[in-house]
Amino acid sequence: MERALVIIPTYNESENIQKLIPAVLEQDSIFEVLVVDDNSPDGTADLVRAMQKDEKRIHMIERPSKLGLGTAYVTGFKFALKSDFDYVIEMDADFSHDPKALTLLLRKMKDYDLVIGSRYISGVNVVNWPMRRLILSYSANIYTRIITGMPVKDATGGFKCYKRKVLESIDIDSLKSNGYAFQIETNFLTWRKGFRICEIPIIFIDRYVGVSKMSKNIIYEAAWMVWKLKLKSLFDGTKH
Repeated sequence: MERALVIIPTYNESENIQKLIPAVLEQDSIFEVLVVDDNSPDGTADLVRAMQKDEKRIHMIERPSKLGLGTAYVTGFKFALKSDFDYVIEMDADFSHDPKALTLLLRKMKDYDLVIGSRYISGVNVVNWPMRRLILSYSANIYTRIITGMPVKDATGGFKCYKRKVLESIDIDSLKSNGYAFQIETNFLTWRKGFRICEIPIIFIDRYVGVSKMSKNIIYEAAWMVWKLKLKSLFDGTKH
């Protein structure tokens, strides 16, 4: 039987995690959850441990401090490959990604290698974001497409599903970026290696509880990453 691992990085998500994990697992028996917790002071890990007692499909890796989203996913990727999962899914902990859309991602994996839950593939499907943040995000994706040539409308989105072979082909240890930059980098590497990428429309709903981890550093890193990838593609001799 095929298995899909949903990686959920957490930092102070106690208000969401108890509801999110059951919502993920009830979608299909194929799904298992890996929480990568960065030593949340609000007791997120304690809540997950309590849930693990009654559910074998819940896994957790606890890290000593707040190390960032990108490194959390790298940790999750390594766990997924070591544990022989067929599909690996990235998902936010704050319900901005609807658990019911997980089966839609998985359905497309028959024909594609990376499926992205896209906010911008069919108009703009974002709820509760301030206009300033929406314009920033939408503009960043146009900027990314122009500079890199990558035909992805939501290159910064964090709701996506990989086939195992994609992650096996990427040098995971070389991934050092975080936030938006991490999503741009992994999408770009997947595209450059010739894997099939598909975007499906989702509705992104900003968190109702908890605090956003967005910062200026994350924005600056993503802006630089676009040029770094462009320059690398020019000099490494690879072609899409």
